[in-house]
Amino acid sequence: MSNSDRILAFIPAYRCAPQIVRVLRQFRDPAVHGHFAEILVIDNVSPDDTAQAAIGEARALALGKVTVVRNHANYGLGGSHKAAFTYAIENGFTHVLVLHGDDQGSVHDIIPVLRAGRHRDYDCCLGARFHPDARIEGYSTLRVAGNHAFNRLFSAACGRKLHDLGSGLNLYETAALKSGYWRKFHDNLMFNYCMILAHVKRDDRLLFFPISWREEDQVSNVRLFSQARRTLALLGSYLKNGERFLAREFREQPVEEYRFETLVKGV
Repeated sequence: MSNSDRILAFIPAYRCAPQIVRVLRQFRDPAVHGHFAEILVIDNVSPDDTAQAAIGEARALALGKVTVVRNHANYGLGGSHKAAFTYAIENGFTHVLVLHGDDQGSVHDIIPVLRAGRHRDYDCCLGARFHPDARIEGYSTLRVAGNHAFNRLFSAACGRKLHDLGSGLNLYETAALKSGYWRKFHDNLMFNYCMILAHVKRDDRLLFFPISWREEDQVSNVRLFSQARRTLALLGSYLKNGERFLAREFREQPVEEYRFETLVKGV
């Protein structure tokens, strides 16, 4: 980690007690955790013992930089992002790494980008499951084909090559988040689609980097066909009125503040 970098590793977690342990173990390597000033696990009020599993593993690893928190309410995946973005801004982090807590992605895939300092030249570095150099394991043929189709559709509509519309491994420059353009976006799984369209509209500097992605024992919260309909509707609204996109209220129930309680800090 450069002296100029202060990177927060944010791990959103929901109903993933077995997987969150494996995700935290990815940071055992000093060559990995040395890049991060803090590792923040945000439990989105899981009905299982996800938070307890994270705390137990954090204490076992004894990295001295893991914080486990629980949202005050179920904010959704997008809402957890908003809580982490706010935390990063308020605490002076230069970047926010997002690594989903279900252990589908590997933090090691971002390390070459960080080691080379390439992240400092971009507003965000987006992990791409469908990059030519990416590796995917366990995805059904239908899901792979569907993602490729949506990537091509969004790329054509936006006039910009988009290798992925939203994976679980991304890095954001905090300075680019400070305007709060993301606050009114969907709090659910549609958040990433809002973000990719916002990146295009804002003309953000994007780096797509290849990642490894696997599906083993994860519990999916995505209903493919209903998700596809909502995604197409979102793209339609963007094309219809792109000027209004960044100011539009997407949430059905707006939240004033995305806050959490701290369970353990710096373990």
